[in-house]
Amino acid sequence: MTPLRKRMIEDLQVRKYARSTQYNYLRCVSNYADFFHRSPEVLGQEDVRTFLVYLATDGKASFGVVRYHVSALRFLYHVTLGQVWAVDGIPYPKREKTLPTIPSREQVVRFLKGVPNIKHRAALMTCYAGGLRLSEAVALKIADVDSRRMVIHVHRGKGAKDRIVPLSTTLLELLRVYYKAVRPQDWLFPGRYGQHLSTRVIDTVCLRVRRELGIKTKLTVHTLRHAFATHLLDAGTNLRTIQMILGHSSIQSTAVYTHVSTKTLEGVTSPLDATR
Repeated sequence: MTPLRKRMIEDLQVRKYARSTQYNYLRCVSNYADFFHRSPEVLGQEDVRTFLVYLATDGKASFGVVRYHVSALRFLYHVTLGQVWAVDGIPYPKREKTLPTIPSREQVVRFLKGVPNIKHRAALMTCYAGGLRLSEAVALKIADVDSRRMVIHVHRGKGAKDRIVPLSTTLLELLRVYYKAVRPQDWLFPGRYGQHLSTRVIDTVCLRVRRELGIKTKLTVHTLRHAFATHLLDAGTNLRTIQMILGHSSIQSTAVYTHVSTKTLEGVTSPLDATR
């Protein structure tokens, strides 16, 4: 391990970045160093620009991939290497304003019923029932499910923030059946080697089930979180409440669901119809 890599890992740990974020940041910096076959310490602002242009053009990277590399390189140069130009000199790409595809409640239920493994089904149902990110769901411990108060405690979610989300009665019934069948000891969804279930396993399961059921539209684990928020909004839940449950720092992040909720369009009369 190079001294620079060690220093960056320590900086990430001090700032309490999630393990997955640490891994992805380091991978992005490695991609950058491999591109030039040189250490980032001897590279500068123009090199960063050249690399990002390559990703967005010849590399054909998605918006999310480019943005992740920008975040990683900003951290490297601003925090670890202390370069004052890093923030303004490494701009975030402008995101296209696309709306998420939202499956209906019936489609979600059909999808969940199509998951044969009870552990995988319980993990996916937890994501939908409580609006959890996959990384939050797999990191739950048995003690985080409070059936007396009917809530789930989410520890160190995105931004290292804790929050409480409602515990669905339907989810609780499945979790009780699951507990009797699997008998987890610490992690609610245990994986291998004493760790919790891997997010990659659930992502793979999600893709396989979608193909087996012949679902053509995009349906990922994160789609279930989008569906949770939209279905709550359709049911009349306050946007501020949805923001708190999802753990969004800004109401603007939650407001995107008003654009896909059919509830917001009810009662709206087209001016063309008003002429009749």
